[in-house]
Order: sequence, then C-alpha cells, then structure tokens
Amino acid sequence: MTMRTLRLIALGLLAFAMLAIPLPAFSQSCALCYTQAASAGARMIQALRSGILILIIPPTLGTIGMIFLVHHKRNQVRRTEYSDESGQDW
Repeated sequence: MTMRTLRLIALGLLAFAMLAIPLPAFSQSCALCYTQAASAGARMIQALRSGILILIIPPTLGTIGMIFLVHHKRNQVRRTEYSDESGQDW
C-alpha cells in the first residue's frame, strides 16, 4: 500500500467515526445552563451565542495557524539517515 492509500483510509475511518458518534455524547447536559438559557430573554440568548463564538474562534484559528507553520517548517528540520553534512554518528 502506498502512503496516499493509507491516508485516504485513515481519513475515511475518521469521517465514519465522526458520523457514527451521536451528538448528545458531545454535550454536557448541564441542568443549570439549560434552565438559565430557557428562562433568558432574547438579549441574553444573543449574549450566550456571542460568548460561544468568542470562546471557539481564537483557539480554532490558533490551531490552524500552528498546523500551517508546522507543515511549512517540517522540511527545514528533516534529516536524512545517511547525511554527509552532519558528521555525527549516532
């Protein structure tokens, strides 16, 4: 099997796992949060939605940025097994 085939299989298994796991498993079902949101007015609900976005967007962008940097810097630190440049025998 080639590396590309293995990547496609892994991606397919990951997609299948994400679809197979039920959504309620991801929620905490906090009774206090639920009752507060149910009894809140439209302004409070909008504040909750904005708060959720503020808590989700920065970590997501940071993670994407870190993946981008690691992907582009990986070739700078990659060493070959029989490199003539290093002069060190481990």
